Amino acid sequence: MLEILRTLDGALGDGKFFGGEAFGFADVALVPFTAWFLTYERHGEFSVEKECPRLAAWAKRCGERESVAKTLTPPEKVYEFICGLKKRFGVE
Repeated sequence: MLEILRTLDGALGDGKFFGGEAFGFADVALVPFTAWFLTYERHGEFSVEKECPRLAAWAKRCGERESVAKTLTPPEKVYEFICGLKKRFGVE
């Protein structure tokens, strides 16, 4: 997982968004995965912000957009859901 996040971090380059300075299609396609960052961090024992600073900054910028903030599942809910699934299926 970390390797994929690092690849995305590198793909951002110096732009604010994946297409450069404007929020675009690639951002719309990828932003739902930011709700999973907390789960990745807690189960993978790493920090997205430390390992992928550009990606973390991008996620923050995207989350500040009204359209994203209104529709994105809260990261804590994703984490709780995954913990529930792991417990239900006996995966630790």
